[in-house]
Amino acid sequence: MAVAQYDVTTEQDTMTFEFVSVGERGAIKKRVQYTATDVPNVFNLGFGDVLALNDEIDDEAISNNGDSQKVLATVAATALIFTEHYPNALIYAVGTTPVRTRLYRMGIANNIEEIRKNFIVYGLQNGLWNIFKPNHNYEAFLVQRIQ
Repeated sequence: MAVAQYDVTTEQDTMTFEFVSVGERGAIKKRVQYTATDVPNVFNLGFGDVLALNDEIDDEAISNNGDSQKVLATVAATALIFTEHYPNALIYAVGTTPVRTRLYRMGIANNIEEIRKNFIVYGLQNGLWNIFKPNHNYEAFLVQRIQ
């Protein structure tokens, strides 16, 4: 993606990534977690602020740190690293709210030409997976690395 990104750290299995968002509200630790689902080769993309209290992801946090494009670009960059290690993986992503899912849609649409260099993006609409098209509402997304 053409937007600046944060530096990430990752575990050896490249399924967990962390970075620090720096903005209007200070430094906020973020985590991206890829988790296997019951469907073979489909991994859920979990993302959110890391809670200091228990080191868990809060995927409902609203940081308002003024760097949402940089944060989304960083999350997208983790997908590239993840699929380098798991090339047959499909990444399932959905927001915790319809507003967040819309934010993800807008981020994908704004960067679709760059994304399509490495990925095929599908959108879930009325129970069917279709190739992602900007300006369409989707309930979830599925991303597949081009091999």
